[in-house]
Order: sequence, then structure tokens, then C-alpha cells
Amino acid sequence: MTPLPTIFVSHGAPTLVIEPLPTHDFFIELGKTLPRPEAILCVSAHWEAAEPMLSGIAQPETMHDFYGFPDELYQMHYPAPGSPALAKRVAIMLMQAGFSAMTHPKRGLDHGAWVPLKLMYPQADIPVVQLSVQSRQGAAHHLALGKALQPLRQEGVLILASGGATHNLLAFRGQPADSPVQEYAAAFDVWLDTCIAEGRDDLLVDYLNQGPSARRNHPTPEHFLPLLVAAGAAGAGAQGRRIHHAFTYGILSMAAFAWD
Repeated sequence: MTPLPTIFVSHGAPTLVIEPLPTHDFFIELGKTLPRPEAILCVSAHWEAAEPMLSGIAQPETMHDFYGFPDELYQMHYPAPGSPALAKRVAIMLMQAGFSAMTHPKRGLDHGAWVPLKLMYPQADIPVVQLSVQSRQGAAHHLALGKALQPLRQEGVLILASGGATHNLLAFRGQPADSPVQEYAAAFDVWLDTCIAEGRDDLLVDYLNQGPSARRNHPTPEHFLPLLVAAGAAGAGAQGRRIHHAFTYGILSMAAFAWD
């Protein structure tokens, strides 16, 4: 079997699923152009745990883990099946690689997973398992986590990492979605693209020191760490490519990347 690519996407606000933005259309086309996976392993910024944890439920619920958004969003559901067997297999893979991993018997799909997937695969007929991030364990930990997942690509499992190329919500002041892009966000976006194109995992791991205005773009790490998992699953030094470029609110890069 030809290995599936690993993908990192910026999922933005939950309203992405209903707003006619370029990234909304990108997700629809992405689902049409990717080879159809047997299952999806989604690494979402919105599930943080002390150690790697996998959703082991057969029918995960749709989590509306956000507040103050249009009522329409709270009526949406993404009834994709889970895969307890895949969750168990991934947990074993991670434990064999030296991680302390376990499955969660009830965890549903948070909006970091179901918002992009609802656009990519609207029929919700592909099993989805979520994998948590561990913000306190840093970037190198997540790169190694991705490396342990690499064999899944040969098994028809799409590794979809969902976070944000930049994610400073403290800079949101109610500005329009099409506001001019702030220089500090644009600079980090360009740096990130260059690192990925050149396969510079060493720079990505040290992003807080190497990336321009890194702490301003990522005051907290959880939206950046999924990218390290996707890069690690591609293999050491693998060169990726940008598959989407857009900004919202002048501060949030909606960049997406693929490693073939």
C-alpha cells in the first residue's frame, strides 16, 4: 500500500464550518483530493492530557466544547464511528516506543477534530480516533510521538494533526476576518513554511527560540504541538509542502501542510 501523507491543518474558530471563507473551501477540496483512508487518527489541540491518551469509544459523541457561538453550531453533529481496535493498537505502538499511553472509554470528538472532518468527509463514514497532546512535555516529545506512529501510514490510517500555525487569541479585538495581516504573524508563517519545506525538524523543535515572535504567535503551545506529530510521522528530515495559505482576523495563520 502506498503510504498516506501526514497532514497538519489550522482549524480556526468553530464558525469555520459555516462561514464562506477560503479555508472552509480548502477543507472541502482536501477531502476530495486525498486518498480515501481506512481510518483517521486526529491529533487535536483541544485535548490535553498528562500522557498520550486515545479515544477508545465505538461511537464518539460530538463535543460542543466552545461558548458564545451561533446556535446553529450547537445543533451540528458528526456521527463518525470510532475504532476501539485502532485505539488499542496505537496505544500499544506508543508503549512499545517508551510512552505511557492509554485509551479513554468515553472521549468524544472535539471541535478541533469534527469541524475540519465535517467539511472533508461530510458522510461521516470513516472511523475516527483522537490522540491527545501533552503540552507540558514539549516539542521534542511530540516529534518522537509522531515517529512512533509512522507505520500507520502504510496501514491506510490518515494522521491528521489539527491546531493552528499561529494562535494568539489575546490579540483578537473583534476585528473583521479579512483584517490586514499583522507583520509578526506573517513572519512566523513564512518561517514555518521554510522549515517544513527544508525538513528542518531541529528548528521546529526549537521553535520558541528560532521562530520570529514565536511566543507572541503561540503564547501557549497546544496549537503548535500537533504539527510536530505530523512532521514526526513523516519520518526524520522529511520535507513537507504548504497545501493552504490564508489568514483570518489578521493574526491567525490558517496554513496547512502535507508530508507525502
